[in-house]
Amino acid sequence: MLRRGTFLAGATTVALYLAATVAPAFAAPAVSAPKPPNAMLEALQRDLGLTAEQAVQRLANEQRAAASEAALTQQLGASYAGAWLNGDASQLSVATTDAAAADAIKAKGAQPVVVSRSIADLNAVKDKLDQAPAAAKAGASLWYVDVATNTVSVLASDQAAGEALVAAAGVDKNAVKVTLSGEKPQTYINIIGGSAYYIGGSRCSIGFSVRRGSTPGFVTAGHCGRTGATTSNPSGTFQGSSFPGNDYAWVATPGHTVTPYVRGSGGANVTVRGSTQASVGASICRSGSTTGWRCGVVQQHNASVTYPQGTVSGLTRTTVCAQPGDSGGSFISGSQAQGVTSGGSGNCTSGGTTYYQPVNEILSVYGLTLVTG
Repeated sequence: MLRRGTFLAGATTVALYLAATVAPAFAAPAVSAPKPPNAMLEALQRDLGLTAEQAVQRLANEQRAAASEAALTQQLGASYAGAWLNGDASQLSVATTDAAAADAIKAKGAQPVVVSRSIADLNAVKDKLDQAPAAAKAGASLWYVDVATNTVSVLASDQAAGEALVAAAGVDKNAVKVTLSGEKPQTYINIIGGSAYYIGGSRCSIGFSVRRGSTPGFVTAGHCGRTGATTSNPSGTFQGSSFPGNDYAWVATPGHTVTPYVRGSGGANVTVRGSTQASVGASICRSGSTTGWRCGVVQQHNASVTYPQGTVSGLTRTTVCAQPGDSGGSFISGSQAQGVTSGGSGNCTSGGTTYYQPVNEILSVYGLTLVTG
């Protein structure tokens, strides 16, 4: 039986710093950065079972992997088919449909994987699943591009429901993998008062500080409030909101001071430096007003999740736990902002899965500038 997920609220995001002293695992340009904050290292040790040295090593590897992936995405062009890190983030694999590109991938310190479908091909399959009738999508909990298997994966409560979605979308069934899953996503909004921001009697969490022109504000989850809704503590107004379909919003907060921080472990601030997307397999942490600072790894990008209110596309799936009240909160990897908490399945007692809306899409849609340190 699939369990209903919930939306997560979180405090403003914090950037993490990567150590430059660890021997590089990827042939990317050297990046000079201060030692990662203790709060980040402690959370990674707790949630990923790492030693302090392993946490520092992992963050450094992930930073280099992100640079290599960004360069190869451009260099490979139409043949690019995705990238992912192995379990301990020591090796980046990059997929391509062009066997002749193997040497270029190795030159960036990555492992080449030759596949039959490009990332554009996989995204096209997923787009068709997104456009399937609502009745067909209701039987599947989520679907996403799985670069490691070069397929689009559909998770459903039973095989027939997943196959029904594939048939309704009219896609090549060989490009889709249907998997039985106990995930049942639902939104995380907690009407109990808390410490983040409020919309009437409901509570959500601030994502990241932003500006549009000279107007300060923050991004958050779209399901937290509709355009025109007002907030308190801090006071503000939703200037734009989209849900379902997407799950993002931004709130203008005139008179308040925006900062480049996310609340980390123990309330320590983590500074946001940018918003470069983390690779599949990278470690990632979340800040929320209910469960605080929690960490895990990126599982897949570009997932479509079916909540009771409708389907949301373009989410990233993670192993980070969350609970009601964490909605809208920050997801950050290293020093890079990743997204705002959308929803999930499970909790922080038994473990769970959480999805976030990538922050770069929100910034682009509303013409916002991320506040960085």
